[in-house]
Amino acid sequence: MDSVNIEALTRWVLWSSFAASFLFGALAQRTHFCTMGAISDVVNMGDWTRARQWMLAIGFAMLGFAVLSWRGDIQPGKSLYASTRLIWLSCLIGGLMFGFGMVLASGCGNKTLVRVGSGNLKSLVVMVVMGVSAFATLKGITGVLRVSTVDRVALDMPQGSHLGGLLQGLLASPAAHLQLLLGVCLGMALVVAMLLNRDMRRAENLLAGAGSGALIVVMWWVSGSLGFVTEHPETLEEVYLTTNSGRMESLSFVAPVAYLLDWLMFFSDTSKVLSLGIVSVLGVIAGSFVVSRLEGSFRWEGFGSVEDLGNHLVGAVLMGVGGVTAMGCTVGQGLSGLSTLSLNAFIAVASIVAGAVLAFRYQIWRLERQL
Repeated sequence: MDSVNIEALTRWVLWSSFAASFLFGALAQRTHFCTMGAISDVVNMGDWTRARQWMLAIGFAMLGFAVLSWRGDIQPGKSLYASTRLIWLSCLIGGLMFGFGMVLASGCGNKTLVRVGSGNLKSLVVMVVMGVSAFATLKGITGVLRVSTVDRVALDMPQGSHLGGLLQGLLASPAAHLQLLLGVCLGMALVVAMLLNRDMRRAENLLAGAGSGALIVVMWWVSGSLGFVTEHPETLEEVYLTTNSGRMESLSFVAPVAYLLDWLMFFSDTSKVLSLGIVSVLGVIAGSFVVSRLEGSFRWEGFGSVEDLGNHLVGAVLMGVGGVTAMGCTVGQGLSGLSTLSLNAFIAVASIVAGAVLAFRYQIWRLERQL
């Protein structure tokens, strides 16, 4: 494969990533698919509809990832979430920070981008502050603190820090085979369990849950199959084109915002190039913008008070630092990570939910004190 073909393939991967993320943003705007909103509905109203949408999306993502692995379209051991280290403390602390922060900032990473597309200037501020905080946690001052503290606490799992590796010793079966079987079984179980609920068979709920999960799978294929080159003509090594990590990636919305800001600020530096993550951020914003304009729901919105601004700034910092520390957000770990059955993802997601519940309880406590 010559360099011209590599360049053409890179463009295909980037445009495909933009198209999939555009649909993800459009879908989230149209159906109000939102993890924080789902948790809020359960805690404040006892309504599980959006929570079931989220679990349906997880089921489809798990099932799709397993099928792609079984077909040989992707190599699960080379995903961003494949590791032999269980960084449980990083995922625990980072997840709690992100979960608490997303409540203060009125939405997770994905919801923030969706609101930016629909004219919410508060979310634009959150996006920028979250991106700066995330970059600092990737390569800056909070990154040094992260590496020297929570990242040092880990369990070595030679067979992989995923469910298959965890159960290999108990079931005396190869971890890779178990991983595939568990992905199919757990994914199918979640899909069937959610669809047993009559309300979940409504078009809007199916679109939100199944559509979101399917787009995660599409991104795995784009990154892990379309963008995979077995021998790059310049390095003679295998490579995953356009990914920031150099590994197979799917949707995530914390670190990619940091990479977007880096690309914009150092645009004249030829080493700064578009990546799958960057175009995914732009795609979600664009998808939300188009749908909000078509629906007539686009409107400018700003901060109502200094306290409102303060809450959003603190929430944005917590999301940026926590999202990188936990290796993902409600989409990055909650959908993409869980689809791989990563144990780090399970810990991160549980912590994000716990952090959000704590934040809602905190807000209720503050409200009661003011009465």
